[in-house]
Amino acid sequence: VQLQACGGGLVQPGGSLRLSCAVSGIFFRVNAMYWYRQAPGKQRELVARITSAGGTNYADSVKGRFTISRDDARNTMYLQMNSLKPEDSAVYYCYAETVVDARGTGSGSWGQGTQVTVSS
Repeated sequence: VQLQACGGGLVQPGGSLRLSCAVSGIFFRVNAMYWYRQAPGKQRELVARITSAGGTNYADSVKGRFTISRDDARNTMYLQMNSLKPEDSAVYYCYAETVVDARGTGSGSWGQGTQVTVSS
């Protein structure tokens, strides 16, 4: 299973970006999917989570500004980020829980990360 994240870039404070994370490879289904971020000198932190049923959770710091979604037909997850702040600057990583065989064997996979920089 491979994850490919894209959509990062440089944006001014108050601006918006949309990240995407595509899941590919051999698997039966994708369960929960996550966005994490890691700023220089800081620990990786959970930003948002979406279950296979579409339930969502967000870090307090992004509630009301970020929206996580998924398109299961495309095996792709998104993170719409609005009202961006300088403190949102980080490398954003996606993570997916997958079932890889008929026995229900689970697996977890990370994407390579995409840089988001919020600066004027």
